Amino acid sequence: MSAESDSAGLENAAILLMSLGEHEASEVFKHLAPKEVQRLGETIANMKAVTRERVDGVLQKFTTTASEQHMLVADNDEYVKAVLRRALGDEKANLLIDRILQGSDVSGLEALKWMDPQSVAELLRNEHPQIVAAILVHLDFDQASSVLKMCTERHRNEVLVRIATLDGIQPAALKDLNEVMSRVLAGGDRSRKSSLGGVKPAAEIINMMGGSIETSVLDYIREADSDLAQKIMDNMFTFDDLEKLEDKAIQTVLKEIQSESLVIALKGATQELRDKVFRNMSTRAAETLREDLDSRGPVRVSEVENEQKELLKTVRRLADEGQIQLSSGSDDDFL
Repeated sequence: MSAESDSAGLENAAILLMSLGEHEASEVFKHLAPKEVQRLGETIANMKAVTRERVDGVLQKFTTTASEQHMLVADNDEYVKAVLRRALGDEKANLLIDRILQGSDVSGLEALKWMDPQSVAELLRNEHPQIVAAILVHLDFDQASSVLKMCTERHRNEVLVRIATLDGIQPAALKDLNEVMSRVLAGGDRSRKSSLGGVKPAAEIINMMGGSIETSVLDYIREADSDLAQKIMDNMFTFDDLEKLEDKAIQTVLKEIQSESLVIALKGATQELRDKVFRNMSTRAAETLREDLDSRGPVRVSEVENEQKELLKTVRRLADEGQIQLSSGSDDDFL
């Protein structure tokens, strides 16, 4: 989904909610994730006058879409449990249910997702790195990254080593979090573990940090375990790695990025990466971009890093959707 269509979708959702009225809109918000609430709230706050034609169009589109939907069962989770237990018996079914509905028993952690990173960092400041790691793998990568930036360098490094080496989480370990959150596992003492943590999540979190923090963390991990550091680096995709993308992939990415964001992100890019971007634009667009880069005055490093991180989020989304292929630096990615 392009930035433009995503923005239009948010505005349509905002128009629909405002049309519902306060009570009904509040009921809808109860079912949204923290980020969705934030984005919708900001969109509503920033909206100006809307034409009657657009309001009517949004309501008509919603009515049409809603009429095409049908709830097959009242509770999908309970239906899956009942069918599997009837077919396989309780013991075998429970093994599958744990995998299929994985994560449904960690509702106690949801409260952290609504908190700002500074509050979460303060809450976890005196906790053991293993406990912090067990918590952060449940959060979105960007939130976990923001929390770690507020930790001391030593604490941050120790936590990331544990995230990278985390091989699932047993309920017994999660029980230690009771002092900083409500119950984590609704299932009590059932012996299972969630496949959270590992090299990939550690790489994703470090990716979000950027700059000197990223270098410091990797240096620390490399000193403690060079093989682990290499595995993490193999799973990372940095801003400079954009140069490794095929031309077609670069073109796909550029369609998703607003020109203003691209200018700021490229302020911190190598000349080689800039040249690659220029080559994959029309002559006129490339010339305009060059002029914008030359005329733009000094930009704060933090602003450049933020725009680069946002661009990388777009790159990873396109990769997850299969629209582009990320190079791993290997010569035998394909057969």
